Amino acid sequence: MIRVGIFFGGPSREREISFAGGKTAFEHLDKQLFLPVPVFVDGFGRFILLKEAHMYAADIRSVFSADAPGRASRLYIDSYPGKKNEPVSPEIGQVIGPERFTDYFDFVFLAMHGPDCEDGAIQGLLEWFRIPYSGPGLLGSSIGINKILQNKMLATVVGQQKATASIAFDEWQKENGPSAVFERIKSQLGLPVVIKAPHQGSSIGVAIVKEDDLEKFKAGVNQCFFTATVPGAVWRQKSLAEKQLWADSQADLESGIGYPLFVEDRPVSNPDELIGEIDSCIGEGAEEVLLLSVDFEPEVLCEEFVEGQEFSCGCIQLDNGRHVALPPTEVIKVDEVFDFNSKYKPGGTRKRIPVKTSLDRNLKIQDYVVKAAESLDMAVCVRIDGFLTADGEVVLHDPNTVPGMSPSSLIFKQMAEIGLNITQSLTYLIRQSMAARIGSAKDTVRVREMLSGLDNAILKGHGKEKPCRSIWIEPDQEAYQSAKKWYSKISGAGEFEGRVLLKRGDGSLVKLPVQLLFKDFIADVLSALDTETDPLILHTRKVCGEITRRYAGKEDFDPVVFHELPADTFEVEH
Repeated sequence: MIRVGIFFGGPSREREISFAGGKTAFEHLDKQLFLPVPVFVDGFGRFILLKEAHMYAADIRSVFSADAPGRASRLYIDSYPGKKNEPVSPEIGQVIGPERFTDYFDFVFLAMHGPDCEDGAIQGLLEWFRIPYSGPGLLGSSIGINKILQNKMLATVVGQQKATASIAFDEWQKENGPSAVFERIKSQLGLPVVIKAPHQGSSIGVAIVKEDDLEKFKAGVNQCFFTATVPGAVWRQKSLAEKQLWADSQADLESGIGYPLFVEDRPVSNPDELIGEIDSCIGEGAEEVLLLSVDFEPEVLCEEFVEGQEFSCGCIQLDNGRHVALPPTEVIKVDEVFDFNSKYKPGGTRKRIPVKTSLDRNLKIQDYVVKAAESLDMAVCVRIDGFLTADGEVVLHDPNTVPGMSPSSLIFKQMAEIGLNITQSLTYLIRQSMAARIGSAKDTVRVREMLSGLDNAILKGHGKEKPCRSIWIEPDQEAYQSAKKWYSKISGAGEFEGRVLLKRGDGSLVKLPVQLLFKDFIADVLSALDTETDPLILHTRKVCGEITRRYAGKEDFDPVVFHELPADTFEVEH
């Protein structure tokens, strides 16, 4: 059995998404093949063998509380630099250094996002200590975190012509800088304009300015630099309670600047210090005060606004290394901007697989995604977003080398369309990553031995007939959500074959194939049962057939109707 260190958390702004992804991997790894070892990476970059009970905390700050007594600002531990040298409580876990990694795990599954986590930094550390890890290598990772570089390379490899421009922080800070920059951007790109933080993911640091409004443009650019200006006249009008509420809100890494930060070149670690520094500056006559995140972006990317159907498309690899695209998902926005909240908060978007267009256009999307993944050296798995314009042009952006790992993430929905559940998808990611690491010529013999042992274990598992456990549900949304969680738990344990049976109006029961267990709503399931499979889905399943058979053991896409409860059901829960 391979010991898999699940690295999650990390120091980036996406640490909460990573925390949720770590739980997904921990719960869904095939326990017949892997021993999951949770390794929480805190804001200081320390590696902590986490007690398993803490895997189910609501968020990171529920475990690592750093707030002073009586305050409710919900700070992360790195807001108090002095705590870096304090020991971690044994009730939480044990800190280990990279030189001891091999004492605890054989392989690292990376569920971390953002700078330091998917830019080649942690990948380089692991390569130095000869630990194989999941996802692309150093080159693909470094490209995957830099949106400015991505645009230049995508223009080369797929020939797209997307107008872009950048804003340097020093240019922005000049007298009359914002107004001069706004005029330049309008002349180069026109309006609307999309503003992005080049090194962030999860749609953090994204703004769209549609109107010829300098103040809205300034707000969008400052948001993406992770800076803010506090006008003295506004600050003087605030009560102490209002100042505390505002300063506390800056601790939110998704929408605030985040702590620690700088006020006029002076370090600030928490809200109380921030209030004191601003009071001091304004008391000395400053008309406004500049706030800078300790990791502010030195350059902001601006892109022309592309009108079209928004999509996200995963790309994986066959055994021979050839890239194949999964069915693209159309992202139908409920909110105006596809930012962090619309991506991760319930109701922000609807998803449709594949994109509602012709077969030829969906195939064109897949072709562009494959060309990009291959050319940018993004091995194992990558998710690339883009737009399909009304005249059929494909415009790509934002390759993501560590796709989101929550149970509802797009990559798992797309893997389900080729017949893999979350557990089988994770096995693919680990196995294909081992094959990719062999190419780095580091500890080659040991990684080859691990890969061979894993292949034998997967094959042996397919030859073992598992008893069934079934659950039947009424066509109800709450019951459907509960059934999906139950199915995932059964799959991760690996001892039984899980089977979800949906009761129809005529009293019959329909076994839902895996692709129907990854819909968002029961209404989508009922519609799919009465609709023919899209030709693009059928084509992709054929191309990915060897992947499906290797990891699922068989191809099973058809609903099966039972007119009475199956006799081989091990247990029925409802």
